[in-house]
Amino acid sequence: MQKLTFEEKIYTYHIDFVGHVNNINYVTWMENGRVKLFEAMGISIFNLLQTQKVLPIITETIIQYKRPLFLNNRVFIECWVSQLNNASAILQFRFYNEKHELCTTGHQKGSFINSKTLRPARLGNQMRTCFENYLISD
Repeated sequence: MQKLTFEEKIYTYHIDFVGHVNNINYVTWMENGRVKLFEAMGISIFNLLQTQKVLPIITETIIQYKRPLFLNNRVFIECWVSQLNNASAILQFRFYNEKHELCTTGHQKGSFINSKTLRPARLGNQMRTCFENYLISD
C-alpha cells in the first residue's frame, strides 16, 4: 500500500512567541492532509455528503512533538490510514524537516456519520477499497 506525501510552506504567521511553528498549525496541516488523501483516493467530501448523506468527523487528535520547526525550514508530511473499521478509520501523520529529520508525529481518529440521523454510517465496498489503497497497518 502507499502513503500520501506533500509539502507545506512555513510562513511568518505560523511562528509563535518562542520562535518555532505554533502547535495549532499541525492540526491545520492534518486537515490539509485529510483533504489531499480523500482527493488521492478519488473521494469528494462534498459528493460524499450530497450523494450518500455521509459526513466524516474527527473524534480524536493526538500530536507528539519531537523537534521544532522554524521559519527557515521546509516541512514534508506523510499521511496514511493505519486502521480501517466498519464506520471509522485512523489516519497517521509524520512531519519531517528538509534534512528528513522526524519532527512531529500524530494521528487522528475519524468516524463516518449519517448527516440526517447523526448515527454511525458503515463504509460501502467502493469507499472501503479506496481507503485500503492507503492502508498500512502498524
